[in-house]
Amino acid sequence: MTLDDVTRFWREEKEKGAIYNVYLKKVTYHTLSDLDQSKGHLMWETQKIRVVKAGTLEKLVESLVTVKGELDSTYVNVFLATYRTFATPLQVLEILIKRYKWLEKDSTDHEERKENNENQQKTFKSVISVWMDTYPDDFRDYPDYKCLKVLEAFSHQFIPDSDLELRARHKIEKFEREAVSNSDGDIKFQFSIVDEVDSMIDSEYQKPLEFLDIPNNRLAEQLTFKDAELFKRVIPNHCLGAVWARRDRKLGKGGNIAPSVLATIDQFNRVSLRVIATILRTRELKSSLRAKILQKWIDIAQELRQQKNFSSLKAIISGLQSHSVYRLKRTWASLPKESIDLFQELADIFSNDNNQILSRELLMKEATAKFPDLDSNNKILQRRNLQKRRSWIENGIVQGTVPYLGTFLTDLTMIDTAIPDRTECGLINFEKRRKEFEVLAQIKLLQSAAQIYHFQEDKHIWAWFDSVRVFDENECHDLSCIIEPIKEGPARLKKKSASCCFDSLGTRPSRPEGSKLSLLSCGLDNSSVYNSSITDSPSQGMSHSSSTSSLLSCDSDTTISSPFRSPDTCVVRVRFESGPESDTHVYKSIMLKNIDHTHTVIDKVLEKYSKKGPAGNYCLLQVLSDGELLIPDKGNVFYAMNKSDGSEPVFVVRTRQDQEARTQHRKRGRRKLKNWSL
Repeated sequence: MTLDDVTRFWREEKEKGAIYNVYLKKVTYHTLSDLDQSKGHLMWETQKIRVVKAGTLEKLVESLVTVKGELDSTYVNVFLATYRTFATPLQVLEILIKRYKWLEKDSTDHEERKENNENQQKTFKSVISVWMDTYPDDFRDYPDYKCLKVLEAFSHQFIPDSDLELRARHKIEKFEREAVSNSDGDIKFQFSIVDEVDSMIDSEYQKPLEFLDIPNNRLAEQLTFKDAELFKRVIPNHCLGAVWARRDRKLGKGGNIAPSVLATIDQFNRVSLRVIATILRTRELKSSLRAKILQKWIDIAQELRQQKNFSSLKAIISGLQSHSVYRLKRTWASLPKESIDLFQELADIFSNDNNQILSRELLMKEATAKFPDLDSNNKILQRRNLQKRRSWIENGIVQGTVPYLGTFLTDLTMIDTAIPDRTECGLINFEKRRKEFEVLAQIKLLQSAAQIYHFQEDKHIWAWFDSVRVFDENECHDLSCIIEPIKEGPARLKKKSASCCFDSLGTRPSRPEGSKLSLLSCGLDNSSVYNSSITDSPSQGMSHSSSTSSLLSCDSDTTISSPFRSPDTCVVRVRFESGPESDTHVYKSIMLKNIDHTHTVIDKVLEKYSKKGPAGNYCLLQVLSDGELLIPDKGNVFYAMNKSDGSEPVFVVRTRQDQEARTQHRKRGRRKLKNWSL
């Protein structure tokens, strides 16, 4: 019986096509005496364990099964969760089949080797079965289903006594039925809309909801219902930096990349847009009435905190911290101190300090807890939280958890950016995949926690939600300036940081550096700016282009405290804009060195987005909390960029023609504001 296991790293070993980390494991056990079975001796031995660090694709696939035919479940889980970053399902399947056939032909008279070969073949069958059960979508290569057909033919010829052939055939039939069902979906959907309209006509009329009339807990429950459903459907491997950010488009893999991740981001954006829209849409409201709307959103955010829904909580905070809302000095001044304190506490959860350590610790602490551990420095809020906790205990209420997905996308993107895919000798870096798997495992754990919610959909509330008319960036800024005109006069159109607007208010909430319009970045970085082409009208919903452009900064969220930054290098986020109607609004990450000049950085960005053309046709700008900084054509970007606001450097590359058009638009905006002020 094992009493104590101690494993220590020993050395690195290399062989053709693979590099291994070798560990020495000290195993302690009892041995019984031959003379007296009740007595024994404490013995120990040192075992040598090899773990794949890097290798060719063939070596990585072969390592799914040990030489003795044993299955390393940890390695299998890591491989199946991450292999899509360096191989296709068909490639992996063909190597598995090739290995199986080789073991079949490896005739030997050595009894032990023959037994090992047979055990390996059995285990390879088990790996394929686990793969089909755990990741069925890997075999859904419509319309040919080549992987399943290859597996069916192989099983029929080499292992007719197994159930793999039958399972492959059943999978093909199932996928074909689902494909036919999906193709009929549009027609059925049209009929369902007609039926729904008819039922609405026949049913009792329901008065459209007004935002201030919706109970806070009901709206929070509906947001949690939607967020939980979307998060449960997230496919963890879609969150990998190399997958969801579409980097693999270079390899010719078109299609809808990471739809489960995009759906979650889209919902985040929809919530943040409505926070801003409900506050700005009525120009004639008095500051006190507008403050009631703002206060209601803060109270809804607190309800979400109590429900452990960190996704919509972050979305609301991002909307309230957007420039167009946060600059409304008189509105914030009309809030009671209690609401200001509550807003500050909720905003502090997502502070960028130490790479968002507070939100990470809180999420892991409450991931599987029955209810949140609420705390507050405000005595009134303390009493409310205590009463709420007692009611949960008395009524046996258990809350699930919905995380802020941006935290995990950030970690995975930074791993993808900072650690190379291959070693210097060209082998696949599997240590990188182990680090990625640690993050994916956290996502899967939280998905199980999201199953606990039992809220039901309220279509009446969602009808109101979809009816809210939202605004793009320019509209938000214009409306905000109409509500509270800029004091400096029309000569300065440059958007002023909110931190400068509230210095005279003793009760103003603090705002993280550069929190300008962070909503459409999925909140991954509070210095983000959203795309002005996004529309979300009640008649159209979120269009494909809107959904795409809403990705903005979901590729990174690292602050200056990031471990991936050194004095001579840093990871920065970049975005490529090919024009006003461009759909390439996904932020990606590059490594910026202290020797990189403007043309070098532009070339890196063009390469990231698989674009061609001379660097001279483009300009590089740094996105700041109060506008944009044009980097000189011959400047050293590392030293030219603005580091004063403490936020992560964010850059955009756009054509010189588009930049000139934007400059002209700003000039027209100044004239427009001047007319309004008159």
